[in-house]
Amino acid sequence: MHGQSRLSFGSVASSPPSSPPSSPRLRHGRSRKIVCNGTSNNINNPKNNKKILNFTERLVYFIVSAVFKRRGFLLFAPLLYVSGMLMYMGSLSLEGASGIGIRSRRVDQISPPGSRYRSPEVFKNLWPFMELDSNHPNTSNALMRTWHPKLNQSWKPCTNRSTSLTGFSEVLGSNGFLIIEANGGLNQQRISICDAVAVAGLLNATLVIPMFHLNSVWRDSSKFGDIFDEEFFIYAFRNNVKIIKELPEDILERFDHNISNIVNLRVKAWSSPKYYLQKVLPKLFELRAVRIAPFSNRLAHAVPSNIQDLRCLANYEALRFSRPIRLLAESMVDRMVKNSSISGGKYISVHLRFEEDMVAFSCCTYDGGDEEKREMDIARERSWRGKFKKHGRIIRPGLIRMDGKCPLTPLEVGVMLRAMGFDNTTSVYVAAGKIYRAEKYMAPLRQMFPLLETKETLATELELAPFKGHSSRLAALDYTVCLHSEVFVTTQGGNFPHFLMGHRRYLYGGHAKTIKPDKRKLALLFDSPNIRWENFKRQMQEMLHHSDLKGSEVRKPSSSLYTFPMPDCMCKQVEARRADGNGTVVS
Repeated sequence: MHGQSRLSFGSVASSPPSSPPSSPRLRHGRSRKIVCNGTSNNINNPKNNKKILNFTERLVYFIVSAVFKRRGFLLFAPLLYVSGMLMYMGSLSLEGASGIGIRSRRVDQISPPGSRYRSPEVFKNLWPFMELDSNHPNTSNALMRTWHPKLNQSWKPCTNRSTSLTGFSEVLGSNGFLIIEANGGLNQQRISICDAVAVAGLLNATLVIPMFHLNSVWRDSSKFGDIFDEEFFIYAFRNNVKIIKELPEDILERFDHNISNIVNLRVKAWSSPKYYLQKVLPKLFELRAVRIAPFSNRLAHAVPSNIQDLRCLANYEALRFSRPIRLLAESMVDRMVKNSSISGGKYISVHLRFEEDMVAFSCCTYDGGDEEKREMDIARERSWRGKFKKHGRIIRPGLIRMDGKCPLTPLEVGVMLRAMGFDNTTSVYVAAGKIYRAEKYMAPLRQMFPLLETKETLATELELAPFKGHSSRLAALDYTVCLHSEVFVTTQGGNFPHFLMGHRRYLYGGHAKTIKPDKRKLALLFDSPNIRWENFKRQMQEMLHHSDLKGSEVRKPSSSLYTFPMPDCMCKQVEARRADGNGTVVS
């Protein structure tokens, strides 16, 4: 007799709509006579100029007449506006990245605000004012006043999950064995593990400790037990989900001791609980063991609360790092606290995504000229063979920068933090891989923040030796030091900051204590070499205040609990008035 699943039905996740085809008007409305400088070949001919002028006057007259005489024409105004903007942007100097197989073209000498990397000029202009601020007797380090106290907004981990670690009897019965393969880097693997536990609970299946796929970018051969505490993970779920290290001998014999012979079910991303119950559970009954590989993002965000509880328990309680990682990481946190004695043991951590592969993937350009272009070409081809050379792919670095999608340089991060009020006595920990041209790009950040540390400076070579060549283990060290900082700065998105923001909310009463900069605004400000220091400071302090307000966000239905643990994994604290009337007691 089979064990019962945790759920008998669920909602079906709706698939996103396909992208609409491009408008025929836009496809056929482009002039074939436009050349590199964005003008016609016969632009210098006075007769042609006169014809163009007459045509423009007629067009304007026609539009104005239509607006006043036929009000229905106003319905077409948004289309005209978008078409005009597309034509305008297409005529600007937002040249394609020639290093990705597309010939660079300079269309016009005028670049729109925010499209250029001019941050070194801004830094040169503002540096004397930063120095004056640091030496001013009335200036206090923003570390002491970064986050405003949130009255009546405190959250805490729900007790029904934390106490489950000291529960009662083991889970009995199983519908079969679930084998999954986690792919990607440290935190993408973490998603797979947490979701696998939730699916195993939903199907009442026995979960085999997840296998890790050797990723072509991360190139880390670590197994589950090298990164996470395997014994603790199994123990933590003893009352909820049956977890084993290896398949039993009788099951292995059925598949000739070869896991590859176990049927691999191709599950779509963000599949609903209903899908698993209708499609996967029958196969589990039939075969006694099923495999799902890859398993990244294979479970929908919206699931019943008892299944969501398993995700919470996995991510925030059961998944702790292996003992070697924990010991070194805790020592590194202690050293950062001691180095931050001036600020009461508080320090800033920055997730700096300015590694060579990140710069290459973004297709943004900086100030390295032809040498940078050559290096980025090589990096793209090495990691994403042919991806950026596909026919018809046009990439405009200027537009990417204006859209806030370029990785912030160390210099930009430093100027932003100094303007927010963090002075040169602030201890800063930089979490990153190998920074692109580190000697050049890290120098300004060290100039602004002399008390700067990385894992290479905070730990000895001997201490780091066992972790070398294992990017996920090194990322786990960074993760821990960032987790315990007073301020965390995210610069480029991705799983690492998203998990950290959620974990910090879980630890710090529901507030992420995270600075998430507005990179579109920064692109404009860093493209203004003559900007005044007071104006720049005001803009940065508004940005800091906005991050403070957004720090306590509650999860929306389409969002992940790995970033927003409230209210799924955390409960609102209840405030009770003291009997003597002198204050409140938080319970």
